[in-house]
Amino acid sequence: MRTHTPAAQISHPFRPGTARAAFAYPDFRRMWMGSFASNVGTWMQNVVLPAYVYQRTGSASVVGLLVFAQLGPLLVLSIPAGMIADRFDRRRWLIAMQCVQLVFSVALAPLAAANAPIIWLFLVALGVGCGNALNAPAWAAMLPTLVRPADLLGAISLNSVMINGSRVLGPVIVAVLSQFGVTTAQFFYINAVTYLFVILALWITHLPPHVRHVKEPGMRAFTSGLRLAKAKPVLLRLLVTLFSFSLISLPFVGLFPAVAKLNFGIDEEGPMYKWLYATWGMGACLGGLAIGTVFAAWDQRRVIQAGFVMFAVTLTGFALAREPVGAFTIGCFLGFAYFATTTAMSTIFQSRASESERGRLMALWFVAFGGTITIGNLIFGPIIDAIGARWVLLFGAAWALFLAWWCDLVKLDRLHGHEGGDPALHAGHAAAFDEEGIAAGD
Repeated sequence: MRTHTPAAQISHPFRPGTARAAFAYPDFRRMWMGSFASNVGTWMQNVVLPAYVYQRTGSASVVGLLVFAQLGPLLVLSIPAGMIADRFDRRRWLIAMQCVQLVFSVALAPLAAANAPIIWLFLVALGVGCGNALNAPAWAAMLPTLVRPADLLGAISLNSVMINGSRVLGPVIVAVLSQFGVTTAQFFYINAVTYLFVILALWITHLPPHVRHVKEPGMRAFTSGLRLAKAKPVLLRLLVTLFSFSLISLPFVGLFPAVAKLNFGIDEEGPMYKWLYATWGMGACLGGLAIGTVFAAWDQRRVIQAGFVMFAVTLTGFALAREPVGAFTIGCFLGFAYFATTTAMSTIFQSRASESERGRLMALWFVAFGGTITIGNLIFGPIIDAIGARWVLLFGAAWALFLAWWCDLVKLDRLHGHEGGDPALHAGHAAAFDEEGIAAGD
C-alpha cells in the first residue's frame, strides 16, 4: 500500500516559493499533471467553439453571448460554490463537477456535427459553464494546500503555467490535427476524454483533512465572503481592481476571433488564427512562470504595478498593429504582461487568506475575473461590430494604465499600519497581515 507523506513533512533543497520547490511535492505534482492534461482539452474546445460560432454567424455579439454562456455562471454560482468548498468534502465535489463538464462537452459534438441551431450550442455551453463555476472555488482552495505556506508562490505560479501552457498546446494541437481532417465535433469528443485525467488524479491523490468554517444562517452565509474581503483592505482593493480590469481591459480575450479578423485580416477558421492564439498563450504561460522563477524574490505588490504598465503599452501596440507580423510579435508580450500581473495579484490575494476562508474569498475572485469578462464581452461585442476593435483595445489600455497607479498595495499597507515585507515572499510574516495565518491555497 502506498504511504503518504503530508506536505508539512516534506523537505526539498530548492529556494522556498519557487516553482521547483512547489513541484517537489508528489501530491501537488500529480494533481498538476492531471489538470494540465485536462486543460489542454479545454483550450482546444475554447479555440474551436468561438471560431465555429463566428464562422456560422459572422457576429462578435453572438460570440460574446457564447462566452457569456460559458463563463457567465461564475457570476451567479461562484459564491454558493465557495460556501460549498468551505463546508464539504472537496474531493468528492470536484470529481462530481468534472463529470458534469465531461457530459456536457460530449453533448456539444453531435450538435456541431449536425450544424444544430446556435441556441442549442449555447444551452450546452451553459451546462459546461455551470460545472466550471461550481468547480472553480473548491479547486482553487484545494490545490496549493498540497504544499507548505512558504512555497505558495511557486504553486500559484505553476497553476498559471498549467492554465497558459494548455492555452498554448490546445490551439497548436487544433492547428495540426485540422490539417488531417479532424472536425469540430471530433475536437469536442477529444476534450471530453481529457476530463478523465483530472478525475483520476483526484481519485488517487491524498488531500489534507478539510477544515470546515462555522456555519452561518441564510443571507449572512451568502455574504460572508464579502465581509471577509471588506475586513482586509488589500483584498478589497485587489477585487475591485480585478473586476474593473476584467470588465474594461480584457474583453479582447473572449472576442479574439473578431479582433483577429478585423484588425489583422486573419481568418478565424484558418491555421494562422490558431498559431496567433497559441503565441499569445505562450506569452501568458511565460508570464505566469516568471512569477515563480525570475520574479520569485521580487515584491509582488510592485510586480502588479509594473505589470499593468507593461499591459497598457503592449495592448496599445496590439491595437495599433495592422499586419499579422505585428500581431504575432506584440501578442506574445501582451500575454506575458496579462498573466504575470494577474498571477502576482492572485499570489497576494491568497497569501492573506486563511485555509478556512479561502473557498469563499476565491469565489469572489472568480466572480471578478472570469465572470466579469463575460459582461465586458456583452458590452463591447456590439461596439466592435459597429466601430471595429481598435478603439475598444485602446480604451482598455488606458484603463490598465490607471490601475497601475491605483493598485498601489505598498502605499495601502503603509496606510493601514502594515510595514512588513511582501507576505507572498515571507509566508512566516503573514501574521502581520492576518491573525489567523495561512495554510496554503490557490
